[in-house]
Amino acid sequence: MNYQIIWSDFSHKQLDAIFDYYSKKVNKKTATKIIKKILSEVTVLRQTPFAGQIENTLTDRKISYRYLVCTNYKIIYSIIEDAQVIKIADVFDTRQNPTKIEREK
Repeated sequence: MNYQIIWSDFSHKQLDAIFDYYSKKVNKKTATKIIKKILSEVTVLRQTPFAGQIENTLTDRKISYRYLVCTNYKIIYSIIEDAQVIKIADVFDTRQNPTKIEREK
């Protein structure tokens, strides 16, 4: 069983923001390394989509969300089992106020 991984527009914007931040604050090499690590972490979901824990701050949503942790980031995703799709909804910096995770996506 090999799930397809789809990134939402919102999650793409988050990756861009992470890259821009580290490019300016540190350097592009570090920014690239962080993005590659996040992308690599997500690939585990192809084989084991339920590897992540349930995201408790989003349990009131119609869609069930799970997450993986990669360094300072929570990779928030949902599983569409019948289509064998993993949808990455957000890449959330865990150093932010946790209530920000409930923002609209």
